[in-house]
Amino acid sequence: MNPFEMVAVIVVAVMVASVLRAKYGHSRHRGPEVSAEERAETLRLRDEVKQLKDRIHVLERIAVEKEDTLSRQIEELRDR
Repeated sequence: MNPFEMVAVIVVAVMVASVLRAKYGHSRHRGPEVSAEERAETLRLRDEVKQLKDRIHVLERIAVEKEDTLSRQIEELRDR
């Protein structure tokens, strides 16, 4: 068997395997099954993270506003 025939046989074998895998629904990337409890916990944790990010955003805004207000007040005192 020459190298070209060997490559052709390998390509055909891979194509047949791919067609069979697609037909019967087998996937290489199938992960572990996740229970309903785990899904609920994941959603709860995502919601909690979102709430914490919102709170951090508010705190950052308050800190920046205080800094700007303080800078403005200092400038006003210098202008007197």
